[in-house]
Amino acid sequence: MASMSPDTPCSCDCFVSVPPASAIPAVIFAKNSDRPRDEVQEVVFVPAGTHAPGSRLQCTYIEVDQVPKTHAVVLSRPSWLWGAEMGANEHGVCIGNEAVWTREPVRDGEALLGMDLLRLALERGSTAQEAMLVITGLLERYGQGGSCREDPVPFSYHNTFLLADRTEAWVLETAGRLWAAQRIQAGARNLSNQLSIGADISAEHPELRSHARAQGWWGGQGYFDFAQVFSLSQQPVRMEAAKARFRAGHELLQQRRAEAMMDILRDKDSGICMDSGGFCTTASMVSVLPRDPTQPCVHFLTATPDPSRSVFKPFIFGAGVAQAPQVLSPTFGAQDPVRTLPRFQTQVDRRHALYRGHQVALGRMATEQQAWGQQLQQKQRDLEREGLEVLWGLLAAGEGTPPPQQLGSLFQAFVERESQAYT
Repeated sequence: MASMSPDTPCSCDCFVSVPPASAIPAVIFAKNSDRPRDEVQEVVFVPAGTHAPGSRLQCTYIEVDQVPKTHAVVLSRPSWLWGAEMGANEHGVCIGNEAVWTREPVRDGEALLGMDLLRLALERGSTAQEAMLVITGLLERYGQGGSCREDPVPFSYHNTFLLADRTEAWVLETAGRLWAAQRIQAGARNLSNQLSIGADISAEHPELRSHARAQGWWGGQGYFDFAQVFSLSQQPVRMEAAKARFRAGHELLQQRRAEAMMDILRDKDSGICMDSGGFCTTASMVSVLPRDPTQPCVHFLTATPDPSRSVFKPFIFGAGVAQAPQVLSPTFGAQDPVRTLPRFQTQVDRRHALYRGHQVALGRMATEQQAWGQQLQQKQRDLEREGLEVLWGLLAAGEGTPPPQQLGSLFQAFVERESQAYT
């Protein structure tokens, strides 16, 4: 069984603001993905699909039954695996996941990663609640497990999820196959690598309480606090740090616009923007999901590490949407270290073109004159501001925005312009 030492990487932060907590008539979703420093995240567009009866689907480690139809999705994912750390679908559903350790032991062997569950839910759920039920159904059938990093030493955990759509959000927290969920119809909420659902449970696994009682974690009568019952009695040092990030994130959430969400993800003082030894924020995402169904959802993704030195670029599902090749990592087929057994015995270079350019630019910022770095950061902020102006124009009934037939290619255009800034 994979264990967690005090210095084990285990941090991510998810945020959601549901009207009236958000300053605009839209749900705002955000996530920082904190992963091993050298891990590359790519941004992948997968179109909607239809699938033959009886089809099987290969996820990171195991196969599952395919469904007849899947939704179009955009994913920010570690480039070695099938699933994703965060993403959205064409119906305005967004999901982010986080690592968590509970009293329920992490299972040996390979099953569905939390990141696989996230992608499957986006491909199959047209609302946040539907996506939540997809995850719980798959958990019951296939379970969760398998190494969550590209390393020969196994590293496994259970998962929490933040799911949002145009009208509401759900927090789903798991312990093995068991789970509890909380519905959020107004207000702000955040997650930081710890169980956070107390007694306010909107839905739960039918055996959740009987299992807790059988294990001696709950007396079986009266008050049932999920986080209190299922959290580890002795928390590792890093889990204490997660508590501090959770408190800081809750305070920062009082800011209520998309730009403020980006600022939260860039906050280094709180640890939300992670940069600690072999661990950092490898990609970030902010999504604005208007209540008005005639207005498109806008998803801002970085595809590069450290949001304080990256550009949030707008992605919109629409006519002409396609994969941006500059943010797609190379593939290695059957020779990929994740496919050959034993797994992860070798390393390959998964850097995509934008990642390479971004890393070169950061290197120049560290070694060349300060003025050059300031000029580059100003170019980044100006480009990001243009993306935000597209958002505000769309929210203001399309004033001053690209025509509808150009919205699908918006992300590609911003990626190309960012790439040019690094040359």
